[in-house]
Amino acid sequence: ARRAMEGSGEARAGPEGRLELSSRFRAVMRARGLQDLSGDGGVRKEELRPGSGQLVPPAATVAVKYSGYLEHTEQPFCTNCTKKLPRLMKIGEDITLGGLEIGLLTMKKGEVARFVFAPSYAYGQQGCPPLIPPNAMVLFEVELIDFLDSAESDTFFALTAEQQDTFPLQRVLKVAETERKFGNYLYRKQCFESAKERYKRAYSILSRSPFSEAERCQIDASQLLVLLNLSITYLKLKRPARALTYGEKALEIDQRNAKALFRCGQACLCMTEYKKARDFLVRAQHVEPFNHDINNELKKLASCYKDYLDKEKEMCCRMLAAFNSSA
Repeated sequence: ARRAMEGSGEARAGPEGRLELSSRFRAVMRARGLQDLSGDGGVRKEELRPGSGQLVPPAATVAVKYSGYLEHTEQPFCTNCTKKLPRLMKIGEDITLGGLEIGLLTMKKGEVARFVFAPSYAYGQQGCPPLIPPNAMVLFEVELIDFLDSAESDTFFALTAEQQDTFPLQRVLKVAETERKFGNYLYRKQCFESAKERYKRAYSILSRSPFSEAERCQIDASQLLVLLNLSITYLKLKRPARALTYGEKALEIDQRNAKALFRCGQACLCMTEYKKARDFLVRAQHVEPFNHDINNELKKLASCYKDYLDKEKEMCCRMLAAFNSSA
């Protein structure tokens, strides 16, 4: 949270030459119900919009929009609010500002809050020249977009391969789902290469052998979701052969899965394998006859196949004409 923004603004002086508090600082100082999170007044919070669900757990990975302000300036000295989906940051590693760590642990998904940090919970006695002066009190406006409880995942990947094999299945499934959620967030950000790596990591830890039919069903259910994610991600990466591979793996688990059939059809269409594409899409249509995406893809296939036949016919006519002219 230390990246400077251009045009951070000048501090305004009052009529007696003293610096005026910015409008945000004045508002938070007048706010009722200001919470003292640290017990010493060093971290104070004003909730602007309530969130829902559970609080952010320690060592979580969060997606937050934030803007940081100094006492006497209206423009932020740092912000990431220009991005539709901010990058994921881990508390304690990517987020190291003491006050912000304390504040985030009091937030719920969707919440918007304003925090005021004393210097000891922000940039300290030295500040962060030239942007942050010494002993600066700062204000942060924060929106918690989402968070992932990644503690279990961190614990798992810190183990050796032998130790991972002894990890209880339910905890393995939780780690795999966390990795899949990481992938989903990256996919929404259109970071398809990074999303693919997260999905593959999730898939790799689901390769253990089950000890019972019940465990097999649980593993299959988790694998199916990851395989569908991998298939569509490879389509986005314009690698249809790999998309088809993962789509077919999904069909080995559930041969009537409409999404898997649809992805395989899309992949075959991309590779101009029209007959295979039609077979997959018709099977998908039988499962979900009123699915607009499937029906539209079949129309697209018919159009592409017609264009293909027209080009083949035109090429044959040219070859025949060339043969006749040389005869």
